[in-house]
Amino acid sequence: MSEQAGSAEAPFLYVVVCAAGVASGVTELVTAAQERGWEVGVFATPVAMGGFFDTAAVEARTGRPVRSAWRRPSEPRPFPAPDAAVVAPATFNTVNKWAAGLADTLALATLCEACGLGVPVAVLPCVADALASHPAYRESVARLSGMGVRFGDPYTGEAGEGGGLPDFAWRRALDLLEQR
Repeated sequence: MSEQAGSAEAPFLYVVVCAAGVASGVTELVTAAQERGWEVGVFATPVAMGGFFDTAAVEARTGRPVRSAWRRPSEPRPFPAPDAAVVAPATFNTVNKWAAGLADTLALATLCEACGLGVPVAVLPCVADALASHPAYRESVARLSGMGVRFGDPYTGEAGEGGGLPDFAWRRALDLLEQR
């Protein structure tokens, strides 16, 4: 990440997308970030790349490829260094692996590196109540929070009182970043 600096004209935001049903709305986050003056580059977990969101729409919106695979050392970095990062939706698996320092995918390695560099990171978890109550998950959230990672309220994907699913709070991730 440190080979290139973010654009002098606009800060650069890394968006990490995990495999959850709400990932289909990630263009909402990209658009909101651009409206707030961010340039955006999107990373996705390998499973998320398998049809959880419209990669072509995201690429058209950002003007950049969605990254999921490692690049070869001879290939240039496609994104500048981040000024901030957002993980949305963040799954149980990603949160736990990230807190443990596992970097077995490009998305996780990017998050581990961002924390090591002191880059502000906001997270919008998408975790069912049963998984959110697991001791390992609670410990992972506490560990990441202790590292300065900012968490939004969890989204469970459960129907509300009226029977419909609540909206995923994409813009909340950007609000978390602005709470410095």
